[in-house]
Amino acid sequence: MSELKRVLLAEDSAKDVELTLAALQDSHLVNEVVVARDGAEAWEYLSCTGAHANRPPVAPAVVLLDLKMPKLDGHEVLRRMRADPNLRTVPVVILTSSREERDIAQSYDFGVNAYVVKPVAFSEFISAVKNLGMFWAVLNEPPPASARKAA
Repeated sequence: MSELKRVLLAEDSAKDVELTLAALQDSHLVNEVVVARDGAEAWEYLSCTGAHANRPPVAPAVVLLDLKMPKLDGHEVLRRMRADPNLRTVPVVILTSSREERDIAQSYDFGVNAYVVKPVAFSEFISAVKNLGMFWAVLNEPPPASARKAA
């Protein structure tokens, strides 16, 4: 049996990180969740550079990506991922408070797999994150490694 891939949560709001981690734990997701507090840290993790230069180059099962982050915004992280042959097939879910049409359109133009607006109500937020974690980290069948190399 292969090792479980990690989930990357790129989120600068401490409150949203806490809520997301609680929801994922409550859904009994056993994948380790790595938290990046800004876009630059997320990119370093994904590209195995900076503080993450020594980590094994295994792509995460899914990236939960906020849009409005310091240093690099979510769109730039997504754009870089889709330009990288080793990361272009990694599922990315934008998890943001932005309902701006421009943000949604640009996310899909850059190749996002799903765009989820963070619900304001606590129970709805927990439910949404549970469903995201279960689908993308457990149920979704990722493309084979050969598809990443051929892309």
